Amino acid sequence: MTDRPTTLLFAGDGTHAVTQLTGMSNRHGLIAGATGTGKTVTLQVLAEAFSRAGVPVFAADVKGDLSGISQSGKPHKEIDRRTSLLGITDHQLRGYPTLCWDIFGERGHPVRTTISEMGPDILASLLDLNDTQTGILYACFALADDEGMLLLDLKDLRSMLAFVTEHARELRQKYGNISAASVGAIQRRLLVLEEQGGDQFFGEPALSLKDLMQKDFSGTGAVSLLDSERLLRESPKLYAAFLLWLLSELFEELPEAGDQDRPVLVLFFDEAHLLFKDMPKGLLDRVEQVFRLIRSKAVGIYLVTQNPADIPNNILGQLGLKVQHALRAFTPRDQKALRGVAQGFRNDHGLDVQNILTTLGVGEALISTLDENGAPTSAVAATVAPPESRIGPAKPAERKTLLKNSPLAGKYDTAVDRESAYEQLEQRAAEAQARQAEVEREAELEKARLKAEKERQRAAKRTTRRTSSRRSSRRSNRQSAGEAFLKSTLRSVGRTLGTKLARGILGSLLK
Repeated sequence: MTDRPTTLLFAGDGTHAVTQLTGMSNRHGLIAGATGTGKTVTLQVLAEAFSRAGVPVFAADVKGDLSGISQSGKPHKEIDRRTSLLGITDHQLRGYPTLCWDIFGERGHPVRTTISEMGPDILASLLDLNDTQTGILYACFALADDEGMLLLDLKDLRSMLAFVTEHARELRQKYGNISAASVGAIQRRLLVLEEQGGDQFFGEPALSLKDLMQKDFSGTGAVSLLDSERLLRESPKLYAAFLLWLLSELFEELPEAGDQDRPVLVLFFDEAHLLFKDMPKGLLDRVEQVFRLIRSKAVGIYLVTQNPADIPNNILGQLGLKVQHALRAFTPRDQKALRGVAQGFRNDHGLDVQNILTTLGVGEALISTLDENGAPTSAVAATVAPPESRIGPAKPAERKTLLKNSPLAGKYDTAVDRESAYEQLEQRAAEAQARQAEVEREAELEKARLKAEKERQRAAKRTTRRTSSRRSSRRSNRQSAGEAFLKSTLRSVGRTLGTKLARGILGSLLK
């Protein structure tokens, strides 16, 4: 890497050259200014400079303009004027190695991550959950870890939420109270997120960070562009969540690098105010910590926004490079913000900073960098160097060619749905249903057995009664010898008495 520059010339005023030391480029930076003042071109120029220095670049392309960095620029008199003013002698029109990314997979390689990798903090911020709902989300993640289940996509999280609702009573002691109403609110927010592209963003294959740190065969850093036009339009919260996830993953996965002569990766986050909008304080504290500590991983973060006031003070104070394009101060609030911006610059040359900030032309900026000791340099009103690549978007056919010739072609195109929490919980439910069916079947069999036993007993009782009745009847029809003799004697006596009575009666009549 010794043949790569360590001093990046990107602006000047005809007298002073404004350079960025690659060794100080992990101290982060800010590009700010009103709409139409040249922020995107400044980003493009810096991205080219880092790429030439062998540093891979990741940038969020919120308007599609940055895709022109992949194509060669065209001669223009303004380019000639700026190169002459800045004394640039090695300016050459060319495109830079570019990788295109798109969460929706329409204008670049699909970008995915998993629910588990996103984590409950960023996910809660993305879904705009309250404290109670965030606690339930934490319970889902904890349960998934305890049970060895993977939360990869939205259906995994939905299944887990349904599971904790169904088993809230058993889980309460370990994971706390789980309200069905709170779970229902989370489920509804997940439906909205799915409509905004969450079903495409969460899944596998997940983005590998090393694919953002590509270089071409000559050692030139590749520029990875996340196409964010549709994303920012339809789901600005998902855009912010992705950038926060990227920071978190880089911080967790990259090794300590110590002092190096250049970063291993530089990130440009356009519309940076979205990162911090409505961010919970706990998460903001973590982000501030990441900004402070990720420098030791040799990663530089450059925020692009309209007004420095959009950035929390604790993060703003960590940004070494400051490129401030023109500001508009039409209201008392704007004027107050302007004074704050002016006071943030070191001013050894006695410049009327407030006036300069309101009169800068397109492509001009008030710039302060860091010297070799890490101290901010005095502000200079300078003209930004012209880019070597095209200003404006790449054409659809050019983008298609980039994707076809990409070293990552085919790697992320097809989504993979391996076994995870959804399948495991479905299997559990099926097994539980089968067990319940078996219990119900055995209960039915037992019920039938008892019914049959009762029928047998009733039949036995009926048989016993019939048998007893027949025996009683037979006993009543049989006569003993005494009974027969008595009956015969009584019949004989009856006949004799009857004969005598008859004779007596007849004799009386005949006399």
